[in-house]
Amino acid sequence: MANAYNLSISKIAGMIDHSYLRPDGSKEQIIKICQEAKSYGFASVSVTPADVQLCKNMLGGEQIKICCAIGFPLGLNTINTKEFELIEAIKLGANEADMVINIRALKSGSLEVIHNEISMLSRICRGNDVVSKVILETFYLTDEEKRIVCNIAVDEEADFVKTSTGFAPKGATVADIRLMREVVGPNKGIKAAGGIRDLSNMLQMINAGATRIGTSSGVEIIEELKRRSDTA
Repeated sequence: MANAYNLSISKIAGMIDHSYLRPDGSKEQIIKICQEAKSYGFASVSVTPADVQLCKNMLGGEQIKICCAIGFPLGLNTINTKEFELIEAIKLGANEADMVINIRALKSGSLEVIHNEISMLSRICRGNDVVSKVILETFYLTDEEKRIVCNIAVDEEADFVKTSTGFAPKGATVADIRLMREVVGPNKGIKAAGGIRDLSNMLQMINAGATRIGTSSGVEIIEELKRRSDTA
């Protein structure tokens, strides 16, 4: 695993999903994050389904991906609803999808629901050349439940497992990233999200095994990294 402290500014920027998932804001805010993603070379903009079309218009031929949140933020939609939302988002231009699992089903032992959801996500994403990410919402789960979801994600061939939506009381932790990496092995993507607001925290997550970072503080993180590089 690469040491995050040895990565270049462009490599660090290319690991960031530049997120705007708040219920407030405006069209201008979505335009702004698209412009920032292009300027800084972020991996993606991470937005709600309602914003995908605008991002597509802004990013059209760019390499910046459009990551759409599915089942946000609770994950308690039916599988048919999540499927419709996913398919529509892809039609509108999404090429990555972050789906929240049905946490209540997991807690009640209904693992078939989790298998079916993740299988649906992976199948549709694979068929459309879209990256699939499974959101655990780790704050609400025991370590054993985290392992169960990660194992299902591996079995169902999801591309990433992701810690959090950013809407729970607590987001990504180094301990959770390490646990997830232990379960999914060296080749599966891991996205850390929720509460990552500075360079130090981001580098800790990468060194623990994260390969993608979801944050609304991407600009601040890269500017901090540039300042450090200038004084090194």
